[in-house]
Amino acid sequence: MIDLQFPDGSVRQFPEGSSGRDVANSISPSLAKRTLLVRLDGQLLDYDRPLPNGGRIELVGRDDPDALDTIRHDTAHVLAEAVQELFPGTQVTIGPNVEDGFYYDFARDEPFSTDDFAAIEKRMAEIVDRDEKITREVWARDEAIAHFKSIGEDYKAEIIESIPVGEDVTLYRQGNWADLCRGPHLPSTKAVGKAFKLMKLAGAYWRGDQNNAQLQRIYGTAWANDADLQAYLTRLEEAEKRDHRKLGRAMDLFHMQEEGRGMVFWHPKGWTLWQTLEAYMRRRLKAAGYIEVKTPQVLDKTFWENSGHWEKYRPNMFVCETVEGEILSLKPMNCPGHVQIWNVGQRSYKELPVRMAEFGACHRYEPSGALHGLMRVRAFTQDDAHIFCREDQIVDETERFIRLTKMIHADLGMETKYIALATRPEIRAGSDEFWDRAEGMLADAARQAGVEPIIAEGDGAFYAPKLDFIVKDAIGREWTCGTLQLDYVLPERLGAEYVAEDGSKQRPVMLHRAILGSFERFIGIMIENYGGKFPLWLAPVQAVVAPITSDANAYGETVVAALTAAGLRVESDLRNEKINYKIREHSVAKVPVIAVVGRKEAEEGKVVLRRLGSQEQQTVTLEEAVAILAAEATPPDLLG
Repeated sequence: MIDLQFPDGSVRQFPEGSSGRDVANSISPSLAKRTLLVRLDGQLLDYDRPLPNGGRIELVGRDDPDALDTIRHDTAHVLAEAVQELFPGTQVTIGPNVEDGFYYDFARDEPFSTDDFAAIEKRMAEIVDRDEKITREVWARDEAIAHFKSIGEDYKAEIIESIPVGEDVTLYRQGNWADLCRGPHLPSTKAVGKAFKLMKLAGAYWRGDQNNAQLQRIYGTAWANDADLQAYLTRLEEAEKRDHRKLGRAMDLFHMQEEGRGMVFWHPKGWTLWQTLEAYMRRRLKAAGYIEVKTPQVLDKTFWENSGHWEKYRPNMFVCETVEGEILSLKPMNCPGHVQIWNVGQRSYKELPVRMAEFGACHRYEPSGALHGLMRVRAFTQDDAHIFCREDQIVDETERFIRLTKMIHADLGMETKYIALATRPEIRAGSDEFWDRAEGMLADAARQAGVEPIIAEGDGAFYAPKLDFIVKDAIGREWTCGTLQLDYVLPERLGAEYVAEDGSKQRPVMLHRAILGSFERFIGIMIENYGGKFPLWLAPVQAVVAPITSDANAYGETVVAALTAAGLRVESDLRNEKINYKIREHSVAKVPVIAVVGRKEAEEGKVVLRRLGSQEQQTVTLEEAVAILAAEATPPDLLG
């Protein structure tokens, strides 16, 4: 007999060899029907697999996140079975679940087309309807190699050959089709459901090596039910409308071109947006007790060797050599430069903490295939800062940073959904006692700030844990914006010291922290979050004055002058075009306010205000228009 402990704490005995289905049936037939998988001591197992031992057991239904991952993995298997039925001779390679879906890589002489998707999806639905039982089989390694070679699956055979000699392998069979897989899987193809859709095609090299054969990758998405699938497709459609690259062109904010891969050409309106954001951040940092510095863009190789970055980041650094034989690098990060400023002169414990900020331009090599608009670039500016402090100041400084970050994200239209505490990785420096203490300090700081951190096990830097700030945008997507990392290593490597109260020399702790991450990426996120419809204080052009007829042009210029004098960013549109055309054009450019003036408004000293996205009009005096718009355009940190 084996002892199984249930989530309510009760313990029951079951015969050895019992499966999760046996356990569920012993409770209720309806529960047995709803259950798809079993979690035993935290490990996910097939529903019909004999339980290997007793322990803590949970019955996993369709609404469990682990079930969704398995649904996606099983959908990849259903895709592979459908492809091989429709296109004989196609070899299968690997097919994992990924965020929001799955993919499968195929080896086939003829190229797939998205036109094939309808037929493949139809066959996948037929396989679901067949209700093919999914069973786990354990094979000897050499037997499995011979089997896959005999059916022409050379890639599968190669995968198994990389497994150590003597180890068994697992196959999962559904109907007459089988695939090498560790599992777990659902009980049958019917449990997969039909809430799936094939999304796109891509190329992929075998084992990710460009020297190997190129495969064809089919991506898909799968969900627990049709409602979730439709909601996801709607989010994708909305995300497409909000694509920052398209809006960047429509709003004339920036462009990128082949001759400067991963580098941004900021247009006047885009640079105005940047400067507005930078000015806001500078005011917030100054109020929070930061000092601002500026460090060099290019430094000698020996500097990066001393900091440890040459060894770790050299493949991502832009390096050049002078005619004098100097080997120099564009800085990939600001932190070593800040230590150099700290090291000038003698520092005292009385100065601590020192909060040193820099809007530092950095360069890192990213493969061209990884570049993506403003989100992934080679040249970027970090809203970077480093807090030099004593160990007993870490908790208070971290709490201050958490509160500051949440406030800034809220001002910029983002909700801090949660804070992740990234804990010790498998390969790390320092003792367990150090990691216990460091992780505890960050967790305590988060709780002091009123936040319970979500644990991200193993995601910390090799030298210390960190906090990552996850924000949610207007359509529910999550972005990592903001981080704080403890660092005991760099001060040691670069000889940072301060004189303690007892006269001894001590090392400061460095807190690496950023709130936006980089201006480029954060502006890209903001464009998509707002759909280009920025609040008035952020909008590059806050209002356009559009006369209805040319005889109102002079008054239109008077309106422009009055709004400009109040500090607003205003343009005039004096073109000989119909007013509806002007309104339509400036709406596409996402101008928040269009001030319409005609002969009547000129005679009465009034303005008709039209807001972006609204058909309503507001007729006010020029003085009222100035007061209304000036108040709305006040940045949040300057209110009250």
